[in-house]
Amino acid sequence: MSAELAITEEFIMSKILLIRNQKVMIDRDLAELYGVTTGNLNKSVKRNFFRFPEDFMFQLTKEEFEILIFQNGTSSWGGTRKLPFVFTEQGVAMLSSVLNSEQAVKVNIHIIRVFTKMRDYLINNLNLSLEIELIKKKLTNQDKNIELVFSYLDELIDKQDNKVERTKIGFKK
Repeated sequence: MSAELAITEEFIMSKILLIRNQKVMIDRDLAELYGVTTGNLNKSVKRNFFRFPEDFMFQLTKEEFEILIFQNGTSSWGGTRKLPFVFTEQGVAMLSSVLNSEQAVKVNIHIIRVFTKMRDYLINNLNLSLEIELIKKKLTNQDKNIELVFSYLDELIDKQDNKVERTKIGFKK
């Protein structure tokens, strides 16, 4: 089975984090996916540093790294000596040009597709939210009154459904 098929979208999504209001992946996770060591991934990046401006890749601060460890429970990073680098979607795309293995290219394509799906999903949800807000603004006072009547009717129906059957008093036939 190829590396592309073995890695699920859910797994990749679990590795995408929001740091500094950007969706990023940590160097360690990317190295694992590409089948290389973190050190070798970072060496390749440093040899081609000019390809990775700050909007493609940045190094976490000590505070950001501590928050990341805290959010993930116990540290799975072990004895990390250097603060990790994180890569934005553009940085992940650029990695395919500096990592030349077939697995790295296949995994990279898969990761970029997941980033694209996430972006499309967020855009669609934003559009839906904007449409709902637009509809709310278009409601006139009359519409709001009708809405109020329907909410009262719903309450009455709920009360009717929750009524307990009472025993009848009086003569029985």
